[in-house]
Amino acid sequence: MGAFFVLLLLLLLLLPLPGSGGGDRGGLDPGEYPRTPPPPVCGLCPGPLRNGSLVSRYCESRAGTESDGRCCRERGPGPERLLGLDLSSCSLRSLPPALAQAAAAVVLDLSENPLTPLPNGSFLGFTRLQLLAVPRALECPGGSGAWDEVRTRGSSRFCQGQRNPCNTSGEPAWPCPENAACAPAGPGLTQCLCDSPFHGYKCLRQGAFPVLPFCGILGAVTLSLSLLLWGTQRRTAGTP
Repeated sequence: MGAFFVLLLLLLLLLPLPGSGGGDRGGLDPGEYPRTPPPPVCGLCPGPLRNGSLVSRYCESRAGTESDGRCCRERGPGPERLLGLDLSSCSLRSLPPALAQAAAAVVLDLSENPLTPLPNGSFLGFTRLQLLAVPRALECPGGSGAWDEVRTRGSSRFCQGQRNPCNTSGEPAWPCPENAACAPAGPGLTQCLCDSPFHGYKCLRQGAFPVLPFCGILGAVTLSLSLLLWGTQRRTAGTP
């Protein structure tokens, strides 16, 4: 009987909840949107954005943005994209794991921190980053060749205008295989994406992944095993 109840519970979880459909915005006034909670990275340092900081100036210069903790976020009907993050003067000695939550950031301030040299790939996925401030003792991620402009002022180094590492005149260090194209993956970082309809290891397989047949077979096997276990336990329970 245990397997039967497990199967029944799974079916109930898949049913839509009453009132979960769209169309009801919870009584919000026109022009207002439901607020999504800020990502934890916005609270790594206490307090709001510092007045006059890189991130606060960027947030003030753009319409439809708002500050939330140490973050500047895009305001709108969809998910609120994080545009800027101010982690300056936070006593950071290394990059926090939560920094990955700010991969969509355009402006990032890490200045005035006792940071140690950053490992390669620390900014993997930060393809939108256009202005980064780090302590002057550190180099820009990817090297100066990964940015349009590198300058220093006071105790900070500013890396501005992330370049596309795929748009180079020379041969890339890691050429992509056949049926794949180079794509940026962060400052000085690249990735190889398979051209449609190729996929798989080194993009050698052609055609789309059979999602529907795979899900159908998996569901049929799961249902068969559940019924088999239910029948077995039922016969066992009926045996004196």
